[in-house]
Amino acid sequence: MEPTEDYSFPPVSFKPLLTEISGLLRSTSSTLAVAETTTGGLVSASLLSVSGASKFFVGGATVYTTKSRRAWAGWTDENLVNYIGPTPELVTELAANVREQMDVTYCIGESGATGPTVPGPPFVHIAGQTSIAVVSHEGFATRVVNTGVADREKNMVAFTKAALVLLRDVLAGDVKLEQQCRPDSKSSEATKL
Repeated sequence: MEPTEDYSFPPVSFKPLLTEISGLLRSTSSTLAVAETTTGGLVSASLLSVSGASKFFVGGATVYTTKSRRAWAGWTDENLVNYIGPTPELVTELAANVREQMDVTYCIGESGATGPTVPGPPFVHIAGQTSIAVVSHEGFATRVVNTGVADREKNMVAFTKAALVLLRDVLAGDVKLEQQCRPDSKSSEATKL
């Protein structure tokens, strides 16, 4: 007997969160885009799993490589020269560029290292750590999440959930947007999952 495939998506624990996000976005007629790297499109896919997502979801880009970041996230030679790894500043800039290009109310940015291996110096990548930003024309909020594990698949799911939680927290007013042009890494929230 062949095993029965489980086609459920997103994870069950995401569903109340996605329902809440959808309701908050619809209640304010807000629109959303996503610029994600190590979540590999899971943030976008999770949001699109909600019936009626076309009312708020405008588009998403998996900007995993420098080529895609140049094409879809507004990266320049300066970004490449100054790149040290996934930081709150980097994801805020990715999200700000995509938000502007897509002309949306909010954009989620995400970049980290899922593991099990990570690039070495001069890059600063920590397996199991990601930086997340939510950007609007009013400001931004960032969060650094460290799962403490180097399991690629688990980190992709954990990073996705963390991005959705930050979005929900911003939409619900539980996290206030900073007004500066660039985030100060000292003021970024750090979360251990």
